[in-house]
Amino acid sequence: MNKPTWSIANLSHAPSTVITPATAPISPIADGTPQPALFPYPSKLFVETTTYCNLKCSMCMKQTMGSELKEGFLTMEIFRGLDPAFPRAESLVMSGIGEPLLCRELEDFIRHARARMPRDSWIGFQSNGLLLDEERAVSLMEAGLDRICLSVDSVSPETFSTVREGGELGDIDRAFAALASARERCGRPDFRIGIEFVIMRDNLHELPSTLRWAASRGADFAITSHLLPYDPAFVKDAAYEPNTEDAIRLFESWRKRAEAEGIDMSDYFKTAFLRYSRTPEQDRMVDFVRRMMDDARGRDIFLNVESLLQRDPGWYARVESTFAEARAIATEQGLELRLPAVAPRSDRACDFLEGGSVFVSWDGKVHPCYFLWHKYVCYFTERKKHVSTKSFGSLTEEGIMEIWNAPPFRQFREEVLRHDYPFCANCNLIPCEYLYCEEFEQDCYTNTVPCGDCFWCMGLFNCMS
Repeated sequence: MNKPTWSIANLSHAPSTVITPATAPISPIADGTPQPALFPYPSKLFVETTTYCNLKCSMCMKQTMGSELKEGFLTMEIFRGLDPAFPRAESLVMSGIGEPLLCRELEDFIRHARARMPRDSWIGFQSNGLLLDEERAVSLMEAGLDRICLSVDSVSPETFSTVREGGELGDIDRAFAALASARERCGRPDFRIGIEFVIMRDNLHELPSTLRWAASRGADFAITSHLLPYDPAFVKDAAYEPNTEDAIRLFESWRKRAEAEGIDMSDYFKTAFLRYSRTPEQDRMVDFVRRMMDDARGRDIFLNVESLLQRDPGWYARVESTFAEARAIATEQGLELRLPAVAPRSDRACDFLEGGSVFVSWDGKVHPCYFLWHKYVCYFTERKKHVSTKSFGSLTEEGIMEIWNAPPFRQFREEVLRHDYPFCANCNLIPCEYLYCEEFEQDCYTNTVPCGDCFWCMGLFNCMS
């Protein structure tokens, strides 16, 4: 595979130095201890109990064209393959693509893990709540479940049933009532109830009212995340700003300079390549934009000029304002709130790898993170991206410790921890042959991990963890 040719004409940022994975150091955590990812055991377990679901949500990868997701249920035989990891596990999240409450052995899995996990660890899962009545809630709590997160994307019955096709807001109301009653019956005041809210342009305004609604029904926490479009029809619904915070700040400073100097950058892409027919004013504008690009490269900031020229500052401000209101309501209601970034964060981080997480599919395959758990197609703005699953082994063939400590998985985690990869979403060369091919091999920095274009790494998505 040939590397792209970098040039000022087509590029807002090129890597000044290509650093191979072996040369960049891995930083320890704040107190100087090693990263949990480098422990000889996984600390956080994510286990998919099933890929079956009783809803057909339009925003789910199961409903997209070309989805190759196989359906099945986790078996106890495969689950027991995690036994060596349970004694040191901080948490166990029993969620994947499907609905956990469809799994008849769910309580058996919880009971099995609880008997082997530390007393201060927790077990939880995310659910659409449709199958949750008081008896099932009691059964789950008695088995050892510690927390549950219900999907609530709106408190408008019409919007809710549109987003969660096949579900109704009343189902969630009944689920909250069942959990509250079961918590009292089981003497489990420590049991935590939460909601997950997927942020879209059409429901952003409902976030504050949804938080109030959930808190009034006994919710203890709320996880919010941006929409990941799996279909081009949903790209317009994404509410996040595609440009990084650093890129926005730099661009806005240059935009103000342009206004002061009487320069209009809006026609840059129409005039940049008209070498022999540009007016002196157009030459001045092109030179100004290229100096802005040089400034970005000097600061090691990826600058997608076309995206920045098209951005809507008003929408960015609206999202920030709504998030501020949401924080105020969460504080007022005593609700623990986790919000995503409004724009991709410039300092990337992998909460999964850095926290020592491991992901297990219902069929026993072991994966490193949410991003690489399944094979799917998704979109960042208008760009189609193929994501292939990354597996390091299967619990049907090896033990979890053997897979975790094998050189391929260890080396993968070390490479991720260096955070030394390009910011693909804000590069003017996208879609490039590296990241937008069907099978990823490496990025332009020679990394073999696809983290340069990971939505979780950008801080845009949150999950129960």
